[in-house]
Amino acid sequence: MTRLPVLNWHLTLNGGDNSGVRFAMSPGMEPQHPEGSRHIVRSDGIKIVLVHPHLLIRAGLRCLLEARGLQVVGEAATRSEACAGIKTEQPDLVLTDADIAGERLVAALPDLLAACEHTRVLVVTATCDPRLHAEAVEAGASGIVLLDQSPDVLIKAIEKVHAGELWVDRSTTAGVLARMTRRRRDVDPETLKIQSLTRREREIVDLVGEGLKNRHIADRLFISEATVRNHLTSILDKLDLGDRFELAVYAFRHGLVTYPQPAVPADLALSGIR
Repeated sequence: MTRLPVLNWHLTLNGGDNSGVRFAMSPGMEPQHPEGSRHIVRSDGIKIVLVHPHLLIRAGLRCLLEARGLQVVGEAATRSEACAGIKTEQPDLVLTDADIAGERLVAALPDLLAACEHTRVLVVTATCDPRLHAEAVEAGASGIVLLDQSPDVLIKAIEKVHAGELWVDRSTTAGVLARMTRRRRDVDPETLKIQSLTRREREIVDLVGEGLKNRHIADRLFISEATVRNHLTSILDKLDLGDRFELAVYAFRHGLVTYPQPAVPADLALSGIR
């Protein structure tokens, strides 16, 4: 077993069995318990809502879970039914398929998660597409269990997700990390430069765009001219620009400021309407 730090999680790699890969919450994020006590996850205290378009699948899952002492507090076949049930029952966990009544789970997940702040979503699916699994995890799902895995794996996944861990296999983990890396690489470098500006620096860029000199900017913001100069130096360094003229052009090109259009004289404006 190998533990690796990944973002705010600890990545636990287990080999040779069906338990897959788990992201355990870092120590600073774990629930606090009284000193000297030990936190033990009890399956019989977990409340679950089942979301699946097919009644037979829901019935089978209900029988399995209740036989293991879990509480199935609701069922739903559609997104609207699921949201209503989650709001009413306030479950610890939602078990759902990757598709809900023909709708992809990724589209429905934000509504399911918003229906109850503490509810986590575990996807139980026959779909073996790592890309779809990665999308579901990125959208907020806390784990993926395949229908060809054993009931014991499902129960273990429920317990781990309820305890605050992320239950995914190696291919899903790789997919999530690869997508994050691609997004970072694809970000426009100019966007990163602009995002590095502070709120005050953005205000000064706006005023430079209006054509104000340092003294007028200082008066407008109730700061000294020296402070304005310091901010301008920082702005030019961050945006890799040479002077305030280049800054004004840059601000216009990247939508940081909008220059007013010249007014059209009334007689000219009306001349075209005849």
